[in-house]
Amino acid sequence: MRRILIFWIALMPSFMVMGEELDTLTSKRVDLDEVVVRSFKQEKNLRLSPVSASAVTGTMMRNKNITGIKEFSALIPNLFMPDYGSKLTSPVYIRGIGSKINSPSVGLYVDGVPFFEKSAFDFDLAEVDRIEVLRGPQGTLYGRNTMGGIINVYTKSPLRYQGTNLGFSGGKYANIDASVSHYGRASDTFGYALSADYHHLDGYFTNLYTGGKTDRSNSASGRIRLEWKLRPDLLLALMSSLDYLNQGGYPYAIYNDSLKQIGDVNYNDYSFYKRTLSTTGLTVDYENSRFSLRSQTAFQYLSDHQGIDQDFSPKSVYFVTQDQKQKMVSEEFTMKSSGKERYRWLFGAFGFWQGVDNKVLMDYKARGFSTLKDYDIPTYGIAVYHQSTIDHLLVDGLSLILGLRYDYEHASTDYLAYKDQGQDHSMTNQFDSRLNFSQLTPKAVLRYTSFSDQMFYGSVSKGYKTGGFNTSFEREEDRSFGPEYSWNYEVGTKLGFWNNRLRAEFSLFYIDWKHQQVYQPLPSGGSMLKNAGRSESKGIEISLQANPLNGLILQANYGYTHAVFKDYRRSETLDYTGNFLPLVPSHTVSLGVDYTISNPCDYMDRMTVSLNYIGIGKLYWNENNQVYQPYYGRLNGSISFTKGLFTLGVWAKNLTNTEYTAFYFESMGDKLAQKGHPFTIGGTISITIN
Repeated sequence: MRRILIFWIALMPSFMVMGEELDTLTSKRVDLDEVVVRSFKQEKNLRLSPVSASAVTGTMMRNKNITGIKEFSALIPNLFMPDYGSKLTSPVYIRGIGSKINSPSVGLYVDGVPFFEKSAFDFDLAEVDRIEVLRGPQGTLYGRNTMGGIINVYTKSPLRYQGTNLGFSGGKYANIDASVSHYGRASDTFGYALSADYHHLDGYFTNLYTGGKTDRSNSASGRIRLEWKLRPDLLLALMSSLDYLNQGGYPYAIYNDSLKQIGDVNYNDYSFYKRTLSTTGLTVDYENSRFSLRSQTAFQYLSDHQGIDQDFSPKSVYFVTQDQKQKMVSEEFTMKSSGKERYRWLFGAFGFWQGVDNKVLMDYKARGFSTLKDYDIPTYGIAVYHQSTIDHLLVDGLSLILGLRYDYEHASTDYLAYKDQGQDHSMTNQFDSRLNFSQLTPKAVLRYTSFSDQMFYGSVSKGYKTGGFNTSFEREEDRSFGPEYSWNYEVGTKLGFWNNRLRAEFSLFYIDWKHQQVYQPLPSGGSMLKNAGRSESKGIEISLQANPLNGLILQANYGYTHAVFKDYRRSETLDYTGNFLPLVPSHTVSLGVDYTISNPCDYMDRMTVSLNYIGIGKLYWNENNQVYQPYYGRLNGSISFTKGLFTLGVWAKNLTNTEYTAFYFESMGDKLAQKGHPFTIGGTISITIN
């Protein structure tokens, strides 16, 4: 045991990435570098892919009691998702690249279906097989919105899993989760999966004005997945899900800048967010000895309704309601070479149509009038991309990867604005505008893989994100914003030691970023995007995973990002050049221990203990860098006992009850913030019938 502690202490200054699910109970040799990828487009072994990447398996998520995508903040190097007051928006930042409003800069795919709206990003993670995070532009492999990176979520396949699962979790604050799933086969070639999940939370924060919880929520989801192997070379997969959410939200309170303290939630009008999300995807895979084909057709429908007491005070000053409907249809077609030839290639084409119909009613109660904005923003686009790989270039193990992508996108808006005051109903603004964008984005990678599978790489790639329309603005010239561009440079290595019981990954990156789309609040309420002149982001990612003893997995993960404005004059009097980018933590840290003991006694088949430390900071909340969240850390843990079909567990989050600011913003002259979630504890019971 002393040697184990010494080994762990030696690893503490280093940091790691999550890896593939490991059977550390029976194997004397753990192949840590065997990270099998489910993606059609990536290398079959993620460790040999020349990109900074992380993977988390479903088993790891259960051990760490991860139930939502925001809990991956800092668990993955340089990944941050602030805990906004509701699921209306879920900004994602990777290496400093992200977007607080409008279209995301990080792509999210669930079983190959692209999620276009950040309103759809935050959903309950049930029956997930694996999550992969690829950092940096991935435009030569994926469809859209890959400037910052890609998050791939894969649910369990009924052709690989069989059985029935029942689960129940209950915890403090009436945090209740119940789930059921069944995986079956009608034949050797046809599998089906059905699952359902329900989640209830009484809420963490009390509204002094009403005396009730402000963030009470109920959500439910159902999913069906069908897989049919018509022939050995042809597979059809259909996935369809329906999610419903009814959430009280926005537990914001006045922030005292001098004392660095957040007051109590205290406002009079109930604020809420309701969402219905339907997602369907059809995948067709064909493969022979020469090439593989994949077609992915997707449809997503989102309807949500928001109501928010915009002044966050006991007075009736300002209330906003928003109704949004989004329809998205996309088709992605990919063809790539099969086999292990020296030259390998991939061609892809992607097309989409997205319609967003939004109505925003702003009731200025204290001033006796209201305004209504009604806007429709249909967008369509196409992209074609290619990537070539030449292996054994000049010397064995040296590979050259070249990629190129072309994007075209057309956006339009039909905007109407009205004002109602007493009996007077008048139109205040109307316009119909069009925008067109196109861009070529290249990529080049040089990779060297040694005879022992030690891998080194260097890459340069161009990132790009289209412009668009602002839905809130005060000047006509602010109706729209322009595209942003980046050049991304990265060097890294992926190494294995001691019979693969230790895996290490290191990467350095530099991002030269032009015309960054910057979030700006409006004095009258709302927000918009403007383009800054130039920004840069640079940093490091260091990752380790070790298995010193059977059953013991040690994990560490560190990311450092230094992201600043190099040229950004917001106005003639405000110059933010040299300031840090907001919502980009300088450090993300994760340290974890998972220890599984097989047959600890006659009444138990397995016992698993998991501890995980998460650290985030320093984090500036806005571009003037006047308010920030210092570095803070949280400790989470769980213990579970398995006997036959049954597993009992106890989990706890924020064991040290660390106080921190989860979100901060300024509105109508007030400084407002949301407290982080306090210490919570609960228990789980699950039944698995194979």
